[in-house]
Amino acid sequence: AVCIPSGSIHGFVNRGSADATFLAVATPGVFGPAYFQEIGEVVAAAQGGPPDLAAIGEVMRRHGLTPAEPVTT
Repeated sequence: AVCIPSGSIHGFVNRGSADATFLAVATPGVFGPAYFQEIGEVVAAAQGGPPDLAAIGEVMRRHGLTPAEPVTT
């Protein structure tokens, strides 16, 4: 389990060769169904490839989130 304080910059990377599944619980409930619907549309539009990060950023901003620049290692 990981607790990420509100306002903290965070992200995740799957460095393995297999798909990863995770469960995120956000409290208080600041994300409504529309956020997940819109993110799902961006992911579906990628047709199995990497999603459009600019489009994800637009969705995030519409829902009050501030995207951070990805860290590359």
